[in-house]
Amino acid sequence: MVSNLLSYDSFKQILNKSIFFKVKLTLLEKVAKNPDRYIGLFRPTKAKAKLIQNITQSNEIRFGDAFEIIIEEYLKILKFEIKEKKFVFQNDSLIFDQLFAKNDNLYFIEQKLRDDHDSTKKRGQIENFEKKSKLLLNEYPDQELTGIMYFIDPGLSKNEKYYISELKRISKQYELNTHLFYGKELFTWLKEPQIWDEIITYLTQWKEEIPDFPIINFDQDPEDSFEQIKHINPRFMISLCENEIILTLFPEKKTLHLLLEFYKKNFEQNKILTKLVAILEEKLGNIKTSSKNMKLTYYTDND
Repeated sequence: MVSNLLSYDSFKQILNKSIFFKVKLTLLEKVAKNPDRYIGLFRPTKAKAKLIQNITQSNEIRFGDAFEIIIEEYLKILKFEIKEKKFVFQNDSLIFDQLFAKNDNLYFIEQKLRDDHDSTKKRGQIENFEKKSKLLLNEYPDQELTGIMYFIDPGLSKNEKYYISELKRISKQYELNTHLFYGKELFTWLKEPQIWDEIITYLTQWKEEIPDFPIINFDQDPEDSFEQIKHINPRFMISLCENEIILTLFPEKKTLHLLLEFYKKNFEQNKILTKLVAILEEKLGNIKTSSKNMKLTYYTDND
């Protein structure tokens, strides 16, 4: 039994960085690229509701990404060797959620938040699992291979019978060990069930600390918003400023003022940024500034 597990601060930092880092920038870029997805007439929601929906869906995906990091951290604590996860196999790029070893044993985990897939997705899961099994048997012929399908949320097991049947087939066909685990079962198998208890404790505490709903008013913390978005592609900012949704995101215009001053002081003069400054000046109700002495830096679409 391990004595030093992951600290709560480390656990929280992984979640917050994975889920909330650059969330404002990502949202603004999505809105700028396709504003009609948020304010189109033929939508049953207003812009704010659609923005909240977008953020919550994105956070759900990032939550799964965060748990890949968290599980890997616990594997490190258990003294497993973490292997390179990216491979090219039969012209396909394959990335493992977890790939780790100890002694002559090699393990891989296909990790998902919950088992609620439809028929197409569950078949895709097994096809992916089988392809990765073949790759590792080819890459590591001298190591005993164990493949694990792991669903973090133990409350959903929609396709359990299907996965058990398919994993038995793969195990027999390719002569490897396979397991299907939900929630605590993975750590019980690793003989460290207290890790799951710690995860549940930390996750409960973390959820008490986060807000009930995503913050759509980016002027609530204008300094943070400014730091996240100050290097956004200027073309995206022009698109946003020419759209009514800009005032949903920046209702008090505090962040827009910070951006305007930043553009004036820190960028090299060029046509696109001169236009952006003029639009911001107008949006903020300021007297338009001459382009002279403006130090602006040009960002292309590829930046």
